[in-house]
Amino acid sequence: MGKRSKYAVSLVLLGSLFLAACQNRNQENETDSSAASSVEQVINVQFSAEMGSADISLATDSYSFITLNNAYEGLYRLDENNVPVIAGASEEAEVSEDGLTYTISLREEAKWSNGDSVTAADYVFSWQRTVDPATASNYAYMLAPVKNAAAISDGTLDKSELGIEAVNDHELKITLEKPTPYFLSLLAFPTFFPQNERVVEEFGDQYALTSENAAYNGPFLLTNYAGPGTDIQWSLEKNPDYWDADSVKLETVNFDVVKDSSTAYNLYESGQADDIILSGELAMQNVNHPDYIVQPSATTQYLEMNQAPEDSPFRNANLRQAISYSMNRQQIVENILGNGSLPAVGFVPSDLAFNPETKADFVEDAATKLAFDEEKAQEYWEKAKAELGIDTLSFELLTSDTDQSKKMAEYIQGTLQQTLDGLTVEVTNVPFSVRLDRSNSGDFEMVMNNWIGDYADPINFLELFKKDSSYNRGKWLNDDYDQLIEQASNENANDPEARWENMVEAEKILNEDLGVIPLFQSAEAHLRSPKIKGLIVHSVGAAYDYKNVFVEE
Repeated sequence: MGKRSKYAVSLVLLGSLFLAACQNRNQENETDSSAASSVEQVINVQFSAEMGSADISLATDSYSFITLNNAYEGLYRLDENNVPVIAGASEEAEVSEDGLTYTISLREEAKWSNGDSVTAADYVFSWQRTVDPATASNYAYMLAPVKNAAAISDGTLDKSELGIEAVNDHELKITLEKPTPYFLSLLAFPTFFPQNERVVEEFGDQYALTSENAAYNGPFLLTNYAGPGTDIQWSLEKNPDYWDADSVKLETVNFDVVKDSSTAYNLYESGQADDIILSGELAMQNVNHPDYIVQPSATTQYLEMNQAPEDSPFRNANLRQAISYSMNRQQIVENILGNGSLPAVGFVPSDLAFNPETKADFVEDAATKLAFDEEKAQEYWEKAKAELGIDTLSFELLTSDTDQSKKMAEYIQGTLQQTLDGLTVEVTNVPFSVRLDRSNSGDFEMVMNNWIGDYADPINFLELFKKDSSYNRGKWLNDDYDQLIEQASNENANDPEARWENMVEAEKILNEDLGVIPLFQSAEAHLRSPKIKGLIVHSVGAAYDYKNVFVEE
């Protein structure tokens, strides 16, 4: 095979929200996949962090969502054009004229890996389990469009009041709070997938803690998984009982967690890995490698500051400005990352959503900027010190322990201490699962987080920082911002132009007040074996769809 385009684009983690269309290689993938039948259908993929959870109700990270997207199947999947298409549903949803009721028939031939039929009751149970406060799901908010979901999550109503019911074994009726134009795309997201009640109850608090303690209805079975946040190897094995098993050519996907880029590169070059992620110098050194590709992503990397304590220095707007002006975002993407990432100009990434009337990118309409200016940084720092009554300040920066995170932390530490006299940054690198736990519990001063879009709408990014959002971990508060998000989500939900304007204004407030400090819009540089064919690009709900992958002969 000849050299592939450097910017051939594939897909991403649920989590990862990959926005470009397939290019050269995926066009070639239209060849008959039957050619793969005579070779071993096994690929070895490397991740840079552990899977956080194999429980649909508890998963929040992209590595988990990649896996769950293949071990389970929901009513819809996303096709190569990011359009929701039926999967577990047997036909397109019947939607009422007011957009509030969805009636969906299920495939009667669909089975769980334990032999049970997949029924409408499995969806009812799964959704109710996720919104139940006792489950403590961080992704329960995704179900907010469903009638009574928010009231159930806050303990006001019982989970039985959720707007989903099993009409019969293979027919669902879903009732929404308000019309939600992107609802079918949500149904393709793992949080909306079914769970087998009998299996969940059988394993109790051990459910999904290992691959054996669950049942699966997707094209693959999760195997060799020993536990969330700790296991560094697991696999997906073809599910022989999947209703569409004949179309699944790949037999096995092996996952290994390799946090050191050099180690990953050596494994790829020796043929022990088929897909790895490169960053920093290795990414820049391998731009001309024949297997080099870049996956653009609707992912924003940002600094979140804990503003919950009354005496938090990060409540001071001038301090936040000083930190932001100290960040040379162009230098970050060119000299530290070198993987195709873009400097952030706001929190919502580019190529995610477009004006319903003019088709302009959201980023263009918001027209926000994040400048690098050392003199302004120092001016704001002097104002902050005067207002806080301090001469020096020290705080901890919490990050993951991957190569990229470590290099980013070193840069942030160095540039802040060099630019802002009297500021000391103490870096703590921890495993991904630990960073996630500490972020969720508010056990941080400053943390480097990222958000991978779950669906192609700005609200998915902006709603994170509402007062009552579980993802507003730094507890930034702004009443005007909350009101705009509320209007976009409710009274203007059926008015595309007014809703768009609400979101644009909210983005401006978030960016001007620096509720969080965006750093860059992520991309991933990969070395990916030419033998991997048929990879589908998902722009939304980032997930590798291994059902559509095979290994060429």
